[in-house]
Amino acid sequence: MAIGYLGPEGTFTHQALLTIRDISDPQPFATVAETIAAVRENRVDSALVPIENSVEGGVTATLDNLARDNGLVIVGEVVLPVRFGIYARPGTELSAVRRVLTHPHAYAQCRDWLVANLPEAVVTEGGSTAAAAAEVADPDSVFDAAICAPIAGERHGLVALAGDIADNPDAVTRFVRVAPAGALPEPTGADKTTLVAYMFENHPGALLDILEQFASRGVSLTRLESRPTKRTLGDYCFSIDAEGHIRDARLGEAMMGLHRVCQRVVFLGSYPRADGRTPDVPRGSADGDYAAAREWLDSLD
Repeated sequence: MAIGYLGPEGTFTHQALLTIRDISDPQPFATVAETIAAVRENRVDSALVPIENSVEGGVTATLDNLARDNGLVIVGEVVLPVRFGIYARPGTELSAVRRVLTHPHAYAQCRDWLVANLPEAVVTEGGSTAAAAAEVADPDSVFDAAICAPIAGERHGLVALAGDIADNPDAVTRFVRVAPAGALPEPTGADKTTLVAYMFENHPGALLDILEQFASRGVSLTRLESRPTKRTLGDYCFSIDAEGHIRDARLGEAMMGLHRVCQRVVFLGSYPRADGRTPDVPRGSADGDYAAAREWLDSLD
């Protein structure tokens, strides 16, 4: 299946892509917006884009593009450990590095190391860590080194001046596979659902109204972020990941509750969790509990 990804080759998205089995025609794109647009325009069957980093939080370009309409859904996720090194052309000494090129997220995750080891270096932020490696590989480049993944540095013939320079060695990035809306992956018992909730208006308790739909039905959230709707200052929507599949009774009921209290709810898919972890379902919130309650109610009529 043709699948797009945030390129070029050697990015962390490319590494995450290589863990997916059913691909045969990977196609790189320069930005998240272009990658997602390729799915909307049927130029690829699906696409892999970053959505969340354990250090930097949500990837706003992905969140905002997916929230735009409900023509796409998430059908899977990949979680990848993040490893950064500083790479340069052969013969470069670390002490000679004065100009560094990298992606903004990489810079943010290596800032402490840079302050301690290259305090005089000027860091420039670019489109991707892989593109940074390609630029530094050019003998005429004004940059001395790139912060990138080992695969990118090695692919472009660079040498590692230092490895594992991330300030948080346990950092991971989460990627999602996006496809046209249609048939959803079957429930596995270890699933996640992504959605965006738009309030009618900003009033005291507006967020509480949303959260209560999940809490009262025993649904845990794994991510909650506010994003500007871009209509007016102070107008926000909420991007949410919840444990469970939309076919689970508790989550289906929560979605119906959101539909009642929200101006708009954009459903962005139910899909298997990358870690395979099953949720702790509180007493009274399992499918069987909902079925028994329905049977009891019907018996009263």
